[in-house]
Amino acid sequence: MSMSQAYSLGGSLGGFLAQLRMSLRLYFRNRMGLIYGYLFPTIFLIAFWVLYRHEPVPLVRHMGELLTVTVLGGACFGLPTTLVSERERGVWRRYRLAPVSTGLLAVSVVVARYFILLTAGALQLGLAMAVGMPFPEHPWGLWVAFTFVAFAFLGLGLVIAMLADNVPAVQALGQCIFLPMLIIGGVAVRLESLPVWAQHVSAFFPGRYAVEALQAQVSGDGLGAVGFSLLALLLIGVAGCVAGARLFRWEPQQRFAARGGKGWVGVAVGMWVAVGAAAELSGRVVVGRMGVAQRPRPAAAPTIPSPVSPVQPDTPVLAAAQAEPGPAPAADAGAGNGSSVGSAAPTPPAGGSGAGAEAAAGQKAAPQPGGAREQPKEPAAAASVPPGPPPPPWRAVDPSQIPDSLFAGLPPDEGVVAPIAADDEEPWPDFAEQLGCIALSLPRWGPASEPDLVQRVRNYLYVAAVPDMFQMIIERWVPLIVFERIEEDIPREDLIRILYWIATHPGEGHYWAVDELRAVCLDVAGPSDTETLEERTRYYALKLLARLTGRRIGD
Repeated sequence: MSMSQAYSLGGSLGGFLAQLRMSLRLYFRNRMGLIYGYLFPTIFLIAFWVLYRHEPVPLVRHMGELLTVTVLGGACFGLPTTLVSERERGVWRRYRLAPVSTGLLAVSVVVARYFILLTAGALQLGLAMAVGMPFPEHPWGLWVAFTFVAFAFLGLGLVIAMLADNVPAVQALGQCIFLPMLIIGGVAVRLESLPVWAQHVSAFFPGRYAVEALQAQVSGDGLGAVGFSLLALLLIGVAGCVAGARLFRWEPQQRFAARGGKGWVGVAVGMWVAVGAAAELSGRVVVGRMGVAQRPRPAAAPTIPSPVSPVQPDTPVLAAAQAEPGPAPAADAGAGNGSSVGSAAPTPPAGGSGAGAEAAAGQKAAPQPGGAREQPKEPAAAASVPPGPPPPPWRAVDPSQIPDSLFAGLPPDEGVVAPIAADDEEPWPDFAEQLGCIALSLPRWGPASEPDLVQRVRNYLYVAAVPDMFQMIIERWVPLIVFERIEEDIPREDLIRILYWIATHPGEGHYWAVDELRAVCLDVAGPSDTETLEERTRYYALKLLARLTGRRIGD
């Protein structure tokens, strides 16, 4: 390398670093910039924490959404506002006359914005961990994914800056992209909560892939599970940067409508369309329904429950119940014939052949020599009768031992999570017909005839949990219908034991019933987020249990 080339390289690098320092200094002196960059992400985090504070692990399932909102706000508003305002003041015209590559100057502005986004994201993570979120599963992968997300959205910010002639135009264009991406782009509303048509639309927005890539690093399987999302973000970012560079304007007098090369906007938009089409072709768009292999429906319900291994009492309720003497409870008849009432084990026949019949007839053995008295023997009849199926473990629950602490921390009935309308709260007239349809359909619903009583109650509770997950307008009144039906179908003492079992074993059971909700007038696909489904099912199980036992729920 010649001396002149080295001098030129050193000067360019020095100009880049000087511009980077100047951009950061000006930013941290701008109060509005600090509000957009740091206060708004914090407000979003607080709002998400208030909405989902009852989740077992705070915010861990929403960090992908929160970090995406942070980057999206900085890209749609922060970066283009800075570029357009500097262009209006003639700053970039003076940069053009400087003996430094203008490309490096532009890159320095983007790098400064990336640093701002990175620190804002770190602030969000720190606050989330302060309220109980664990450390991310893949911290290195989170940084890589965050970089891909920032690159994609900063490319979008460059395009907005070149389309807008002034700062108010930046705000208008930013809102046109920001709000749809929040609502139907999979950013602020979870994909499984969106209708199928909106999930198809979300495939053409980069926000969906940003959330998937980031969430996989916080609580998922890492970078290897989101290769398509990372590739999509990379391609969208490259297309945005190329389009922004081709449309770059130096002078405030240059108007977008009056200049040529508008077709470069199609490069950025076309990449969004191409990514969405690739997602459609690969079958990765709709996430509202799981595959058959993940949520299989039993081919046929068994007539006799399969034997279960002895369960060690792992809670005071089970231990107390198993320590009490008394006759063994009857086998669960609901597991054999679909009824909800237990039946006694079959008794042996009065007569018959074989050792069992002879013992039952009272035959005596010959007396012992020497007059020794024969010790009484256990009747042999019991040994000849095949043992019946063991009782299901939920029957060992002692309702008197259910602790009050089980109901602490439940979300209130009037809240956002697991809401329940008051008994005297009339449903809106527009939804009375649908609610009546649900009430009439539940008794004839296929999963309501499940022989396993615990699974049958789970199926009922899914009918209340899924509208809550999808935030349907009728979510407040459906639980009342479900509770009434469960109480009609299951005897009260059995129901108390079953609800306690569901609340303490939320991960057991199967989920195929949520694919049958259209049969009870709920036009939704079964959610793929089984973790949230189990959580909401547990909440409703505890709320019904509290009603049956007179317990009080609350924080």
